[in-house]
Formats: sequence, structure tokens, C-alpha cells
Amino acid sequence: MQPQLPIDVDPNTGVWTTDALPMLYVPRHFFTNNHTAVEEALGIDAYAEILYKAGYKSAYFWCDKEAKQHGIAGMAVFEHYLNRLSQRGWGLFTIPEADPSSSRARIELHHSSFVLAQPGKEGKLCYMFAGWFAGAMDWVNDTAPDGQRKGPPSHSKEARCAAEGHDHCVFEVSPLAS
Repeated sequence: MQPQLPIDVDPNTGVWTTDALPMLYVPRHFFTNNHTAVEEALGIDAYAEILYKAGYKSAYFWCDKEAKQHGIAGMAVFEHYLNRLSQRGWGLFTIPEADPSSSRARIELHHSSFVLAQPGKEGKLCYMFAGWFAGAMDWVNDTAPDGQRKGPPSHSKEARCAAEGHDHCVFEVSPLAS
């Protein structure tokens, strides 16, 4: 199987793009080794908070750019986001449940790159993704066609991880607690 996403390389600069957004192509071990080094230096809680905020902002930005690039809106953008994450090798993402009007969703992740790259390591290894899903859900709600936000601000967490012995990871998106 060949990659299912478009990759363009500028012959003058070497910059890779997909859907007009610049990309980096790095080996999984390189990314994971850097990720775990920062995790060890900062501690999981501090690092998870930083990644949540950065991931939220990045997902929101990505959804906005992709919606315009492909002429899609609403949950179709969220679904496209998870499809692109799957196509880029993070794992296989699905949305078995979603209700933007209540800011709720459940995302399942099979074959997580973080679990595969750290055999034998236990715990919630995929927390990096949590902010991504809240950012994508908030983008869906903030861009509702009638101009009215559909649901309250959202929060996302890794509810379970394959590294804890489950057959896949699960993320839950829910309304942000006041």
C-alpha cells in the first residue's frame, strides 16, 4: 500500500507539503525518543499540559486550513482530521460516537505509534493526542453554519491506553468543567 495523502516536494527548497501545509517526515523512533526525553526532563504531568495546549491550538488551526482547502465543514472536518492522522502513521483513528451539540465524542485508536514504539512500557502513553481532539471539536462548534456555537467548550482525555493491556486506546471528549 502506498501513502493515501498527497505529498508535494518543492524542488527549490525541499519543503514537503500536504494540502498546502508544510510537513516534516521523520522516523517514528526519532520522534518518540525526543518525546520521551522531554517527558523525562519535565515530568509527565507538566509535559502533558504543554502538549495539550499546543496540540489544541494546532488541531484548531489545521481544521480551519483543511476546511477551506477542501470545502468541507462541521464533523466532516473532524473526520478528515482523524483520517489524515491515520494516513500519516500515528495509528488508526475512528469516531464511534460524536455529538457536537453536547461537545462529546469518543475516539478509538488502534495501533498507536506511541505504544508500538515503546514495547513493554505501561501506562497512558498516548496523552499527546488529547488536546488535538478538544481543539478539533471546538473548531466544529465555533464554525457552526448558523454562527451559533453548537456546544460548550470541550476537554479531552485519554480514558484508556493499549499500553495498559487494552486492545486499543480510547479518548473521551466532553464539555469543559466550569
